[in-house]
Amino acid sequence: MPSTLQFDPTSLAKYGRLALVARNAVEGFLTGVHKSPYKGFSVEFAEHRQYYHGDEIRHIDWRAFGKTDRYYIKEYEEETNLKAHLLVDASGSMKYQGKHGSKFHYAQYIAASLSYLMLHQRDAVGLATHDTKIRQIIPPKANSKHLLRVLNALQETEPGGETGLAPLWHQLAGQFKRRGLVVILSDCFEEVGPLLRALRHFRFRRHEVLLFHILAPEEIDFPFKKWTQFRDLEISGNKMLVDPQRLRRDYQQNFQKFCNDLRNACGQAQVDYHLMRTDEPVDKALGIYLTKRQRRR
Repeated sequence: MPSTLQFDPTSLAKYGRLALVARNAVEGFLTGVHKSPYKGFSVEFAEHRQYYHGDEIRHIDWRAFGKTDRYYIKEYEEETNLKAHLLVDASGSMKYQGKHGSKFHYAQYIAASLSYLMLHQRDAVGLATHDTKIRQIIPPKANSKHLLRVLNALQETEPGGETGLAPLWHQLAGQFKRRGLVVILSDCFEEVGPLLRALRHFRFRRHEVLLFHILAPEEIDFPFKKWTQFRDLEISGNKMLVDPQRLRRDYQQNFQKFCNDLRNACGQAQVDYHLMRTDEPVDKALGIYLTKRQRRR
């Protein structure tokens, strides 16, 4: 059984930096985060074991019986450890680009890296992108060719449109029937109350939920000193020239409160919250998080 995914380099090459970041992030990290010792009856043969009373007769290896005159069960390693759904926010606010690239590009890299890692482990991974509506849903699958489909969808998506996160998350929670892992990549620019109810909907459906809160350092630190023109990236597109010195204190207090409220809401909903800044290298940020996550298991 192959332990790693095999790809045609010419197939991955057309995805350029997206594929490169994903491969570097994963190959630099200890694989097997979700590796399960459970052996079920699936399609990948693992080993034989002695037959015990109560085992299903249909799983007896009759060839082995003919050679040894003993009953053995053919065990198979579970082909898919879990089903994961990646929810990527493609609303207008994700277009914000500071010195380190846009939040949406960062979310693309994280989603591509997680897809690569999960498929490496034979986990099934799917993708949903949305802004004011759900743009695309790719059902979870667990084969190497599926990565190319996910990468293609990520690369073809351009952010735009008004944020409407909570209603869409409710809609997706109703569509994801089988219990699995839901990974949300978003700046979460919406009122925390509706977001909390949507997160609880996923948990009610018995999904494990990870929220990667993706923010630009400029949004957190508000480093602007001179008069600066700000533009609404979602609804009106209006521009406003302001003196950031007068806004800094109130802005930072309000923004910090928003982040704290969101983190606390995730705690209430038993959602794993992780802040990711776009000035952090993807492989380092993702590696640190996954290492912490692995140690908790």
